Amino acid sequence: MSSELAGVVLAGGASRRMGRDKATMEFDGPDGPRTMVEYVVAAVSARCTPVFVIAAPGQALPALSATVLRDDVRGVGPLLATGRGLRAAAEAGAERAFVCAVDMPQMTPALIDELDQHTGADVILPWDGRDHYLAGVYRTDLAARIDQLIAAGERSMRALVDTVNTQRIVMPETPALVNVNTAADLA
Repeated sequence: MSSELAGVVLAGGASRRMGRDKATMEFDGPDGPRTMVEYVVAAVSARCTPVFVIAAPGQALPALSATVLRDDVRGVGPLLATGRGLRAAAEAGAERAFVCAVDMPQMTPALIDELDQHTGADVILPWDGRDHYLAGVYRTDLAARIDQLIAAGERSMRALVDTVNTQRIVMPETPALVNVNTAADLA
């Protein structure tokens, strides 16, 4: 584990497909039932310090062993939230941060370790046939680039990774990278 790796968990808000907040949906994992945000924060906290959770305005979350920061505006996508998390991580002294979506309740410290071994690019993403933008290691100084992209009207993570030095790490499919979009995905 790199000593400067912070963690950023994007908790978002309600899922359009699920009709409810994914972060507080219970997941019956190896440690028993807990909310998805609790599982993801536990996995990220095992390898990253400090950990920031970026939540929607007014989003109710359980008590977490992380600093909760609120988005200023609801529903503008993950790019703005990623910028906020990277800025907080930089202010805490971290040069890099693992950025993860809350809807990956099977995230593992081992996956974070695998990505953390690679240090030569602005962004390190896992690739298993597709990019996993919200399970990657980002340089914290990318917050300024994100501000520029947002000012230009961009909202997608692809807009960022396509304009900076991005390294993709080829991996086999793994449950750690599965995101939960429907209640059936939890089964």
